[in-house]
Formats: sequence, structure tokens, C-alpha cells
Amino acid sequence: MKKISLLILIFLFFSIPFFSYGDSALASETVRGRIVEITKDLPEIQEIIIEVRQGTFKGQTIKTNHALSGNPGRDFYFQEGERVLLWIESQDGVITRSYVREIIRDHYVGYLAIFFVFSLILIGGLKGLKTVATLGITGFLVLKVLIPLILKGYPPILTTIAVASLIVVTTVIIISGFNKKTVAAIIGTIGGVIIAGILAWTMTNATRLTGLSGDEAQMLMYIPQRTNFDFRGLLFAGMIIGAIGAVLDIGMSVSSAMDEVKRMNPTINTKDLIKSGLNVGKDIMGTMANTLILAYTGASMSLLLVLVAYDIPFARVVNMDAMATEIIRVLAGSIGLIYAIPITAIVAGFLYQKTSFSMKRDIKKSNKSKKKTV
Repeated sequence: MKKISLLILIFLFFSIPFFSYGDSALASETVRGRIVEITKDLPEIQEIIIEVRQGTFKGQTIKTNHALSGNPGRDFYFQEGERVLLWIESQDGVITRSYVREIIRDHYVGYLAIFFVFSLILIGGLKGLKTVATLGITGFLVLKVLIPLILKGYPPILTTIAVASLIVVTTVIIISGFNKKTVAAIIGTIGGVIIAGILAWTMTNATRLTGLSGDEAQMLMYIPQRTNFDFRGLLFAGMIIGAIGAVLDIGMSVSSAMDEVKRMNPTINTKDLIKSGLNVGKDIMGTMANTLILAYTGASMSLLLVLVAYDIPFARVVNMDAMATEIIRVLAGSIGLIYAIPITAIVAGFLYQKTSFSMKRDIKKSNKSKKKTV
């Protein structure tokens, strides 16, 4: 999520419609267009005619050259009819420069997002609709609250903890309402995330991680806001955000299972109820830990292939800043996930204890009444 948010910010920055330089009417904008014709298609260059569909020059056609370097990792060969993002620089209403930034993919992403929402509602019904609402709230809190506050110079650690806690509370209450199950899930999740955070912060300092192992983090040093970032704090904040989803999942699963056990057996004692919660948590723990590890492995697949291909020694791999960062991220998140299980189980057990006592009291009163009647 962190990388996606940073890329969105970078994209928005470079998509500012115009820049003024003194008294000159020099302007630039990034607009949508469609490739009408490719007049030259050589290994080193494509000459493209594009119909502009947005902005100041909407409706006009522009001829631009798309240079190719021969590197398949950087080059993209365009085809007629494709929709593209076009950067245009103009002066006094006359186009001076233009080039194709990127092929437009957002409509395909939009179709997939619509199908995702449709599937949630189709399978989940009202719960699915609530899930859509929580996803919207989470996206809003991350993109419109967390990121802007950090950009303004607020401490990333405290800001992330506050926003993450708000995400947890909001998500669980919307999905399940405010009840004992919800309270147990919130306390268990926040407890697990705190443990993960303490471990991540301790290990980040002990291993002297810089927080600058990624290209995106290094780009933050040159943003126009001139914010003096705490890069190590940003690294820690990213670890919290990365772990919170899995920890919330396991906290909610354990509390929900214990709530169901309590409903089926209202007279169950606290010890047995906690034991049931722990047993459920143990079954989930293995798969969730694997989920975290596989997710981060998938994100680092290209890096792992390069390391293996060049037969880089294991000692060097583990001690690399980027690799040590990912290992600490995975292990700290997994440990937080593990400890969320007993925290949730114990909290839920004691929350339901009062109910057990009251039900037992009601049963005794009922038995006494029956005896008196007889």
C-alpha cells in the first residue's frame, strides 16, 4: 500500500496542469489521447499521431516521436487505437514539445474494481456492502489523512499509530457492530500491532536500517514540499500498515469463533472458552503467517531471482539493507499476529465471563422456582 500511495502522489505532482515561469506564458499539462496513426515504426523510434481528448488542445491532433532504447524493461511499443497519457508543453497557446507518458490502463483497473465490489455484494450481501464501505473509509484515511499529515511534517510513527487504530475501530464496528466480539477484536488487534511495532522499532534501530533502501524513499528527498522526513520513522510506519491487515483478520476470526461457541453453549466456563479461542487461533496462525511471508516474497520475487542467479552468498543477502528491511517486516508482523491470538482470546473470555455468571444465576433461580412450584 505504501508504494502505491507514493506513486499516486508522484503521478499527481507531475500531472499539475501548468507551471508559470516569470512573465512567460509557458505551460504544461498531462492529458488523455488516442493514437490515430503510427506513421513510422522503426526499432529505435515510433512516429505517432495522437488525437487529444482532454485539456487545452482537446480535439486537435499532434505528431510526436516516441524514442526506443532497445531495453525491453523500459521500452513500450504503441499500437494504433490505444489510449495514452500525453504530456504537452506550450507557449502562448502554441505546442512546443510533447511526448507519450504512458498507456492508459485505468479503465481496465476500473472494470476489475467494479467486479470486485459486485462480488463482495453478491457473495457477502449486507456484510459485503459494509466491507465496501470500510474499504472506502480505509482508502480515505490513508490517502487523505495519513499521507498529507506525514507530508506536512507530522511524526510518521504517532500519526500512523493513530490512523491505524482508527482504521481498526471503524472497520470492526461497521462490520460487526459494537458488542463484546468487536471489543475483543479491537483490543487483540491493537495489542498485536503494538507488539509488532515495538519489535520493528527495536530491530530497526539495532540493525541501523536507514529507511532509504527503496527508490521511492530516496525520491522523497527531492519533493517540492521540502519536508524533512524521518525516513526510519517512515519505514516503521510502513511496517505497521503492512501488518495491521493480517493482525486484524486473525483478531476478528478468533473473537468471532469464541462468540459463536458462546452462543452454542451459553454455560461454558471462561477457561474452556479461552481454550477454544486459542485452538481456533492456532489453526489460523500457520496459514496467516504463511500469507504474510508469501505476500512479501511475491513483492520481492525479481530481487530474489537476481540474487540466486548471481549466486550471491547468503551472508551478504541477509545483511543487505533492503533484504534486512523485508525480513524484519515479515517477522515483526508475524510475531504481532501470533500474540494477537492469546490477547484476543483472553479479553473475549473475560468479557463473556459476566454473561456466564448471569446465565448460571438465572438457571439456578429457575430451578429453585420449579422446586417451590412442585
